[in-house]
Amino acid sequence: MKDIPSQTDLVLVCLIPQPRDLEIARVLGWYRIPLRHAPKVIYTDCLAFYQPASFGKEHQWMIEFIAPVRGVELTRRKELLQDEIYHPKAEDEYYKISLGSLEKLSKPIPANNWKRITFFYTTGEQILKANSISDLVIDKDKKELFQNTVMEYRSKYADIHIPSDEMATLQHEFLEYFLELNTTMKNDFSIQDNDFD
Repeated sequence: MKDIPSQTDLVLVCLIPQPRDLEIARVLGWYRIPLRHAPKVIYTDCLAFYQPASFGKEHQWMIEFIAPVRGVELTRRKELLQDEIYHPKAEDEYYKISLGSLEKLSKPIPANNWKRITFFYTTGEQILKANSISDLVIDKDKKELFQNTVMEYRSKYADIHIPSDEMATLQHEFLEYFLELNTTMKNDFSIQDNDFD
């Protein structure tokens, strides 16, 4: 079994709103993202889970767990949480991300002064060497850190042939999307925890 994450893995850092959601990921092997708040690229190599204040004093505002992504499907909230079929968002569409085993990081990655985090992309290499969440954010100043990861990701998940003269343009657009989302995340914390309910 390969180490999680590997250095070239594309990792989506995501909010896990409640301890119950982490338990669902651990026991049932899935995580949900509301379609209306989802980033464009869901099928990454791994998810890293950011734990907000709801995790209590010893586990809040940090990333402690990561899991490999096994698959993605679109479904309704009521199909995911069948004991909450009358929830106000029961008919809303969600991505159900199937996961492999949750792995505890050898050392948690604290948020320090960052507390409002929803989604951003990073690499397995950054996860493995980070001392704080700010070390994970790859923005336009550090875009070379994404170059190898984007190439590796593209080769793993592309099931269509793209002419070589179009490949450079596609890779550039892919890279720019990741960088733009990360920059927005650094500057805008308008999404609330309860939007992920």
